[in-house]
Amino acid sequence: MADYYFERDCRTPYSESYTILEEEQTVGRVDLHFTPSMVHATLCVLESFTQEDVQDLIETIDEDLVEAVGVSREEFIVHVYQGRETGVFSDNDFGDADGSEESGNGTAER
Repeated sequence: MADYYFERDCRTPYSESYTILEEEQTVGRVDLHFTPSMVHATLCVLESFTQEDVQDLIETIDEDLVEAVGVSREEFIVHVYQGRETGVFSDNDFGDADGSEESGNGTAER
């Protein structure tokens, strides 16, 4: 099993978002949403992940993130997407405070 670790990007009272890393390399993202009876997750991983890799990662997320929160849940539902990251977009990438356009394509390099 791969050695994944997570860096939290944001947190609200009912959700959390994490970047997933393996050996200092970003391999995906997971968004967790907590309801009174279940946890919903959206998992985005690299195209190169196998079904076994995905299952291992889901188990790690369940153990390290979901169970660690200590919420009682009846079900853990995970929607999985595979692909490649095409960029990170922000309002700051498209114009400054006075509304003028900035140069660039709206993506931030990783």
